[in-house]
Amino acid sequence: MKRTLTLLALLLTCLPSFGQQQKMTRRQYIEKYAPTAVREMKATGIPASITLAQGCLESGNGNSTLATKANNHFGIKCHNNWKGKTLYQDDDARHECFRSYKSADESYRDHSDFLRYRDRYASLFNLKPTDYKGWAYGLQKAGYATAKTYAASLIQIIEENELWRYDQLDAAEEQALPPTPMEAEASYAFKPHPGHKLYTVSLTREIRTTNGVPWIRAREGDSYAGLAKEYNLFTGEILHFNDRTRRVPLHEGEIVYLEAKKNESAPNLDKHVVEAGETMRDLAQRYAVKMKKLYKYNAMMPGTEPEPGTILLLRKPR
Repeated sequence: MKRTLTLLALLLTCLPSFGQQQKMTRRQYIEKYAPTAVREMKATGIPASITLAQGCLESGNGNSTLATKANNHFGIKCHNNWKGKTLYQDDDARHECFRSYKSADESYRDHSDFLRYRDRYASLFNLKPTDYKGWAYGLQKAGYATAKTYAASLIQIIEENELWRYDQLDAAEEQALPPTPMEAEASYAFKPHPGHKLYTVSLTREIRTTNGVPWIRAREGDSYAGLAKEYNLFTGEILHFNDRTRRVPLHEGEIVYLEAKKNESAPNLDKHVVEAGETMRDLAQRYAVKMKKLYKYNAMMPGTEPEPGTILLLRKPR
């Protein structure tokens, strides 16, 4: 009996303690999330190798507190439009708010949105998905992380684990990749406009369109009242089209819409990650979307402004 108890005690000491989970290895992490990274690559153009390497690095191979308790693999913080669950922990400051996802898939999708719809990363999408080195150094240059060795760390993870294998697309898959952010915006902006029966076309100004809405560029000395008269509009109309009041002066170089903006942005431009200093009106003017719709889609109070890093919806949530 004593010998049996001794063997049982030895066996118990070799097993993990009750409630303790064994840590995931890097290889296990890669095998588990490679299909998710490949799915995101086909949907956005971000190399699967880069996404996996960042996941390994940012989540400690899926073992970080954020990853295990909040399914947050990339350390994305709440910002002011996050309506889901949260997890608080110390980071750059004490007791910071981080997003908590229902699944790792949601975390990976949010990470894709963070890169695809943020201006500072837009040029990276001109690189091929197989150019993981260009992406790694581009992320570092754009300020994704402050560490000077960030790109080298990503490249090391990719090459040691042959993650570049996941970036291979056949001709049909490569053809099916979405347009880059720059291509998408260029396709629906800055097109010459032939004129419209609702207003008189000036021969001295070039009329262009964004999201199908015609606009002109204000010159020195222009006013909303003067432009309304020039284009056969009421002053109240042109102010309404541009989300302005009579008290706000018009400055040289500003975009002035000559028709009402749309309820939604153009296709392939469904989100935008807010940069420091950007306002809701800035984004309404940039994408030719009614400002009141932007507030509605993002469940924000009219008059409030989004925090930098906020992923702002430009189209009705579906």
